[in-house]
Amino acid sequence: MRMNFAKNLARGVILVGAFVGTAAHAQLRFEISGVGSTQIPVAVAAFADESIAPAQVSEVIKADLERSGVFKVIDAGGAISEKGPIDYGKFKAAGARALVAGSVSKMADGRYDVRYKLFDTVNSGELSSMNQATLERYTRLSAHKIADDVYEKLTGVRGAFATRIAYVNENRAGRMYRLEVADADGMGVQVAVSSNEPIISPSWSPDGTKVAYVSFEAKKAVVWVQDLMTGSRKIVVNQKGSNSAPAWSPDGSKLAVALSKDGHTQVYTLNSDGSGLRRVSNSAGIDTEPQWSADGQWIYFTSDRSGGPQIYKMPAGGGNATRVTFNGSYNITPRLSSDGKTLAWVSQRNGDFALYAMDLASGQELRLADSATEPSFSPNGKYLMYATGAGGRKSLAVVSVDGRVKQRLTTNAGTIREPNWGPFMK
Repeated sequence: MRMNFAKNLARGVILVGAFVGTAAHAQLRFEISGVGSTQIPVAVAAFADESIAPAQVSEVIKADLERSGVFKVIDAGGAISEKGPIDYGKFKAAGARALVAGSVSKMADGRYDVRYKLFDTVNSGELSSMNQATLERYTRLSAHKIADDVYEKLTGVRGAFATRIAYVNENRAGRMYRLEVADADGMGVQVAVSSNEPIISPSWSPDGTKVAYVSFEAKKAVVWVQDLMTGSRKIVVNQKGSNSAPAWSPDGSKLAVALSKDGHTQVYTLNSDGSGLRRVSNSAGIDTEPQWSADGQWIYFTSDRSGGPQIYKMPAGGGNATRVTFNGSYNITPRLSSDGKTLAWVSQRNGDFALYAMDLASGQELRLADSATEPSFSPNGKYLMYATGAGGRKSLAVVSVDGRVKQRLTTNAGTIREPNWGPFMK
């Protein structure tokens, strides 16, 4: 079975930096290759006086909305303040359903006051507004929050533009592996951990302050938890044999892991501080890649107990396992959406690893992407990020759960893989 725990064991040197202070030079770049079947037309105006801020707020909002594939962005033709008069007829005639307008001003304490309103051009009224007093380095975040508000007000679904992603940036020629964190649009890349030995399987804590991951610095796979704000880290699982595939419970109190301490890999749970280790799976085969259900009641995992790797689920406290996947002879890497309705996984069929999604209520499957591994749901459950080797170089890509919207993230520095999409920030 081609699983994460099968990586070669090795020894290395780790360099650890606080998330807030260690920036990488290479940013990720998005390429959009697909859009939704029906797009919402939205006019986005330049914000009044936004040139005084380090980030052009309106441009960040436009890029977010366009990248989602849900919106058709219409140029408003100039700057419009949220306080100014709105010519609703003009934008309605241009086909816009809504208008985004706002302003940026500098406050006496050095912060920026970012204000915005969302106008309904069809019914000539205000749909939403937001005022944010933000530090200079967070002006892009302010723009992402506005885009999130637009997304939610016009679709009814919470936006995920102000979230973050974690992934591994690998440069094998220089024997350097970095656990990096970036904004969901690929900007603001920062290095959390750097090592000359492999780092795999990053997993965000539900509160977005920590990442669990596997490091090979100690001649074997060991599970660490890193505090992204302080840079401090600690070993939480270092049992005999391989320690791999950490996954947080929805409330952040526990981790599920795959351990080979008893001779063959099985699923265990433990408290997030490393205490209370408990075996929860029991088979004569390999049980690995655990993932909690959204309600915390179940653990989905990969097992070859039926002869080849398939997805199973069992009660989080242990018990009888139920097989979930039946189509195809090789199904691995289960991932659950935040609403608990959708399972995503990787299936090898006709020689290729493809990304699939299943409606758990109906059992209906949808093939979302070819040449795909290591999927991760966005926190709103509407997109999946995954690693892909399509085009000859491993990079990250994003696909909507209906398969219509497709994006690719590339970088000119190293190979990026093992993505994990962070949670909504409190």
